Amino acid sequence: MNEEMSNDLYERAVKHMPGGVNSPVRAYKAVDRVPRFIASAKGDRITDVDGNEMIDYICSWGPGILGHAHDRVIAKVKEAAEAGLTYGAPTKREVEMAELIYELIPTMEVSRLVSSGTEAVMSAIRVARGYTRRDKIIKFRGCYHGHSDGLLVKAGSAALTTSVPDSAGVPADYTKNTLVAEYNDCDSVKELFDNNKDEIAAVIVEPVAANMGVVLPRHGFLEFLRDITKENGSLLIFDEVITGFRLSIGGAQEYFNIKPDLTTLGKIVGGGMPVGAYGGRADIMRMVSPDGPVYQAGTLSGNPIATAAGLETLRILRDNKDIYDRLETKTKRIADSVRKCGAGRVSVNQIGSLMSIFFTPDAVEDYDSAVKSDTKKYAEYFGHMLDNGIYIAPSQFEAMFVSDAHTNEDINRTIEVMEEFFRK
Repeated sequence: MNEEMSNDLYERAVKHMPGGVNSPVRAYKAVDRVPRFIASAKGDRITDVDGNEMIDYICSWGPGILGHAHDRVIAKVKEAAEAGLTYGAPTKREVEMAELIYELIPTMEVSRLVSSGTEAVMSAIRVARGYTRRDKIIKFRGCYHGHSDGLLVKAGSAALTTSVPDSAGVPADYTKNTLVAEYNDCDSVKELFDNNKDEIAAVIVEPVAANMGVVLPRHGFLEFLRDITKENGSLLIFDEVITGFRLSIGGAQEYFNIKPDLTTLGKIVGGGMPVGAYGGRADIMRMVSPDGPVYQAGTLSGNPIATAAGLETLRILRDNKDIYDRLETKTKRIADSVRKCGAGRVSVNQIGSLMSIFFTPDAVEDYDSAVKSDTKKYAEYFGHMLDNGIYIAPSQFEAMFVSDAHTNEDINRTIEVMEEFFRK
């Protein structure tokens, strides 16, 4: 009975949707199961159509830092919806969002709202090229920056588990200006700069890689990227779609005290609604139309419902900064427990409320060490967790997200289920 309704929906879905899903990361192929179809969520719990209530550590892949359906956020969304869903015209909330983003992330002097992280990154790259009048960019193997053509090269996220690191349908001409370096490897970056003198517009990086599993930057790596881009007249772009407002209220750039030239945001900035943003130094962002020659537009950008959700979420985080201490404490409890019970079998990376369990005994510090993980063993682990009411990513190479709604009791239960798996 428990699997019937999800199975039925999946059979219907695969007839009219690729893989039966609207994003590959939702597919359960890597863990050889049928996806759970979700009916509702509240706090740290998510309930599928079969009636299974689970403790949720996906949190909609990051936005749910406060937990699902936070009362204050829902109230603001309802209030905004009563006034109309979309106008295609400026609103006060758009102004308030731009001001609040600048208050929380001071490097984003001027910003623009879009509707997804992919759109934010694609636009930031275009601005960097327009500003520098250069074509080439550097990205890192295993870092995922959305599915725009020029960046879908040696990507992470679902591209790893589906064995499609590069996408069909992307012409070689679209990616010829995308240079690929190794995350945490300064020499690989320096070599690309040496071989492409005065041609590199920007370096784009996830300051904490979170799409090949969570991989932390080595000491000095981000500082090196800041220095080498300045030396070469290139821009540094922080892709903070995941880390923005999650590692701290000022994102990874506040956490590590690094000032990028441009930043991209998603996930939390929309409070659960589809929102992205990109921004940076005023002189760079003034290149964007209608101020400058770099064109970018979006009919639903700055949507009044989405900005209502995002504004309230960010205000709650700003006014309750002790949330970040609570998140760190809870996530570290889980990480320390797994390190102990899985010693010699797994490697655990954790920072703030982000963590990953890699099924390899070796430290994971880059793409090569991440892909050594035993994905079949992860599938067993995933199945054990799901069958015991713990909802985690159906992929070895995705992050585990902890929210402020997770209670100590639920953390205890999660640890208990994890320890049970490793005792087997």
